[in-house]
Amino acid sequence: MHWINALAIIVMIGSGWRIYNYYPALPIDFGFPNYLTLGGDFTVTEALNDEDGLANALAWHFAAMWVLVINILAYVIVGFASGHFRRDFLPVGPRAFARDLWAALRFRLDHRLGEYNAVQRVFYWGVLAAILVTILSGLSIWKPVQLHELTWLFGGYEFARVVHFFGMAAIVAFLVVHVALTILVPQTLVAMIVGRPWGRPNRRPAGRK
Repeated sequence: MHWINALAIIVMIGSGWRIYNYYPALPIDFGFPNYLTLGGDFTVTEALNDEDGLANALAWHFAAMWVLVINILAYVIVGFASGHFRRDFLPVGPRAFARDLWAALRFRLDHRLGEYNAVQRVFYWGVLAAILVTILSGLSIWKPVQLHELTWLFGGYEFARVVHFFGMAAIVAFLVVHVALTILVPQTLVAMIVGRPWGRPNRRPAGRK
């Protein structure tokens, strides 16, 4: 599920950036470099389809959206049913988060494969919330008439586009931190690839919390 989510999100980001370049959501002069977007080569798509990549970007975006929605739904159901969320992501409190964040900023945060510290727990809950908001705001943009109640909840069509943009930005920020931490702690790479720690996870000695 981890890599299906990752692939779907990357496809949605790349195609979304191409769509944004055509229809900016922010009232500023800003766009993404075309080589970072997904939608096909401008010359080829214009020759084949008489358009310059927007239709391809929309097709990629919607295809990846359904993959992400189905996979996230399965992940959430399995996470709650198996106790994964309760066991690995809870509890988390402001004091524990502040302590672990301060240790992380000083590069002194102890990392044990198979265990999540308070910073990781907050970040994972945060990215799940960002994905949910991005999906819902995207649906409100896609079907603003049929889902007008949802669009209204996001402040209307135009503001829903802004929410969608910043939801994407939060996901990109999470991916950057996620990859950076993997580079800083290389032993987590195997766990990231296979989806679980390799061998027995390190445990705290008995009597320690």
